[in-house]
Amino acid sequence: MENILILVVATMVLVSIPGPNVALIVANSLQDGLRSGFVTVFGTTFGVAIQLALVVLGMAAVIELAADLLQWIKWGGVLYLLWLGVKTWHLPANDLGAIQAQPAVFWRGCIVAATNPKTLLFNAAFLPQFVGSGASALQFAVIAAVFLGVIMLGDLLWALFANAARPFLHKAAGLRNRVTGALLILAGIGLALTRRA
Repeated sequence: MENILILVVATMVLVSIPGPNVALIVANSLQDGLRSGFVTVFGTTFGVAIQLALVVLGMAAVIELAADLLQWIKWGGVLYLLWLGVKTWHLPANDLGAIQAQPAVFWRGCIVAATNPKTLLFNAAFLPQFVGSGASALQFAVIAAVFLGVIMLGDLLWALFANAARPFLHKAAGLRNRVTGALLILAGIGLALTRRA
């Protein structure tokens, strides 16, 4: 039980530090509202869950191979985020009513989270610290579920925070587009800067 408490606190600290996932969540929440932010959170959570599934299954060789392959896929995600950021930056102020197709928002979040090789290797090193040697797959699964739950709740708070800021930027819709575009560009840069541990 003590390990679970330490895991929760450590994960809360991790989720409070913005990275590519948080930048995307905040950008989508600012641009399209809370629903879009929540759908992005579900996408990023699904992407992290894919990584955690590899860790829980104890597939060290697969994790290493996946990290190599994800390096290539990552660059596609970087280009996509940069393109979205520039496009959003240049949107006219009266174009804010258009809501993104929710499946696209979900999959964008999933791709950004799942293709980050740094978090894949970090999760593989971080989670085993919270189970004893010779831990069963079930014990790993419980730790992974707690970790994923805390990440999801933290990311939902980021979406709520960004949505609360929307009214302040509502009158300056052009500024909101620029803030959203800048966050998407930062998410792309953050993903580009991630390196394998």
